[in-house]
Amino acid sequence: MSLPSTIPLFAPDFGPEEDREVLEVLHAGWIAMGPKVEAFEKCFADFVGAPHAVAVNSATAALHLANVLLGLRPGDEVIVPSLTFAATVNAVRFVGATPVFADVSGPDDWTIGATEVARRMTRRTRAVVVMHYAGYACDMEGILAVCRDARVAVVEDACHGLGGTVAGRSMGVLGDIGCFSFYSNKVMTTGEGGMLVTADPDRAKRARELRSHGMSATSIDRMRGAMGYEISELGWNYRLDDLRAAVGLAQLRRLPQALARRRALVERYRERLQGVEGIRFPRHGGRGTPAYYLVPILIERGERDKIRAAMAEQGVQTSLHYPPVHAFALYRELAATLPHTEWIAARTLTLPLYPSLTEAQVDRVCSVLTQAIACAA
Repeated sequence: MSLPSTIPLFAPDFGPEEDREVLEVLHAGWIAMGPKVEAFEKCFADFVGAPHAVAVNSATAALHLANVLLGLRPGDEVIVPSLTFAATVNAVRFVGATPVFADVSGPDDWTIGATEVARRMTRRTRAVVVMHYAGYACDMEGILAVCRDARVAVVEDACHGLGGTVAGRSMGVLGDIGCFSFYSNKVMTTGEGGMLVTADPDRAKRARELRSHGMSATSIDRMRGAMGYEISELGWNYRLDDLRAAVGLAQLRRLPQALARRRALVERYRERLQGVEGIRFPRHGGRGTPAYYLVPILIERGERDKIRAAMAEQGVQTSLHYPPVHAFALYRELAATLPHTEWIAARTLTLPLYPSLTEAQVDRVCSVLTQAIACAA
């Protein structure tokens, strides 16, 4: 008997626009960081409503640079979520600061909140990194109020939040610095890539230099007439290239349609799974307009991992977002106890979501999931 056709967790959404943009770069003969990166930065800044956007080769690079720009160093503490990808926390370690793990708000809100942030603060707290889990907004109003009173900076890990809004403003532009990802499974992709946004022109200028070894002028600047460059501080090779920026420009133009499609698919999931025993659809706080990056659910009946395996046998790929960062060997020394995070992480399951997913495929995922839960009970 043949295996049922596979429904992957995600699939990139490319079309003729990406082909044209990339070919234009290839024919122009400039493929490194140059005019396409500049155009991408401007269009992205306009899209999210940020005064300045700095393109880099990953969101990890953006997070690292954010911590450098804030002047974080050994001895400083940074409050972070554990229900996130490890890069959120690793970037704190890159500058020698100490991550302080905060618990999420509860089964219906998988982001850290103002009360928990205030509870974790000490005299050494210099920053808080919030993460808009699955594209659903943190309580930015409450967190910003707590941090303003304590004179603590706020970095938004908006890797899940592109296209989502809070009080009419884009996720990522509410804190001091915002960081976005264009990894292959995000709502828009350049394969690898990221963006740092800020309202501070001095921070933006410094970020542009730090992403390119600390140089005051890049190759495209010298092509345009700059006679040399200075290096006044240590930087990194965090540059994005014009090929990826070209893909990003095409993706950004189609992003509103992609977001609308994602929303429709999430609504269909909710309709089909409503009332199914053993499945819980969290509201994730219910703030603002989500970006609909993921479809995470809670499995409250049967063993989650057995259900995943049964679905895989039927050709449906799922995932886990995320194994808690504080449970990894690298961070166990910090001895965090996060009951909500641990409870959610043991039960969460992520279902397929991408613009080319069909309604019939959503229905099949829901049918396979329901059957797997019934068999696992």
